[in-house]
Amino acid sequence: MNRNNTSPARALNSRQQRILRQLKLDYQYYLLLLPAVAWYLIFAYGPLYGLQIAFKNFTGARSILDSPWVGLRHFKLFIGSYYFPVLIKNTLAISLYALFAGMPIPVIVALMLNEVKQIRYKKIIQTVTYAPHFISTVVLVGMITIILSPSTGIVNFVLKSLGAESRYFMVEPQSFRHIYIWSGIWQNTGWSSIIYLAALSAVNPELHESAVIDGATRLQRIRYINIPVITPTFIILLILSAGQLMSVGYEKVLLMQNDLNKTTSNIISTYVYERGLLKAEYSFASAVGLFNNVINFILLIFVNGIARKFSDTSLF
Repeated sequence: MNRNNTSPARALNSRQQRILRQLKLDYQYYLLLLPAVAWYLIFAYGPLYGLQIAFKNFTGARSILDSPWVGLRHFKLFIGSYYFPVLIKNTLAISLYALFAGMPIPVIVALMLNEVKQIRYKKIIQTVTYAPHFISTVVLVGMITIILSPSTGIVNFVLKSLGAESRYFMVEPQSFRHIYIWSGIWQNTGWSSIIYLAALSAVNPELHESAVIDGATRLQRIRYINIPVITPTFIILLILSAGQLMSVGYEKVLLMQNDLNKTTSNIISTYVYERGLLKAEYSFASAVGLFNNVINFILLIFVNGIARKFSDTSLF
């Protein structure tokens, strides 16, 4: 009778003892994990306390708690402003362009590198494609400016030699998105292909040997063996990219931005930078940033649900 009626307190103590024994047994691993946990607590979760200024009229002269509560006023001002449709349009245009143009290329590069059998040439190609990732944003924009310069740039030199007129690409609104996206693809394609190469390394060589015996061509082996292996990885990265669809970094855009191309280069992140840091409208900028993150969260849930419905791969 007593065996079947174990008290909750005794069960709780037993569970706590098991947890303590596990902690003592693997304490080295938890010590290694501690700096990462501390970093997230301090720099990721700690600043969430300041999100309340999006609902307040915060100024530097008052603390966050002493600032007056204004509710959704800043959100209404942003949604009803002239800039709202322009910012949404520009941000989505850049994000979707980067998503559809940038996602397939690392997959193609990884599949091509996987077919290179000469180790020496493979390493050379990998080094060449990985190297641009380590170029800083400032240096990259400087390179773009020099290459596209109307007077000394190599692109305009080629255009002049072909009989065409030189163009100042950096001030053309219609050229901004193409320059931004394709320079980013050039910089990050090699680095982004690493995760697909890691997935391809898990392919059993016996599958390819059996396919060769059965008369499969190289393209057929890529289609029916390699692509199915990396498809789950592609879906996960697609979901994560959808969760950052509205979050275009402001650094590169800000460096490439000028008064002439601002009709296509003005996005939410640069608008937050301008209103929050340059004009010191902290509450309004926080409201815009919070609105942006909420949209990203909704997109993440939506795309993850679609992936879970039509495939066996999803984040949760």
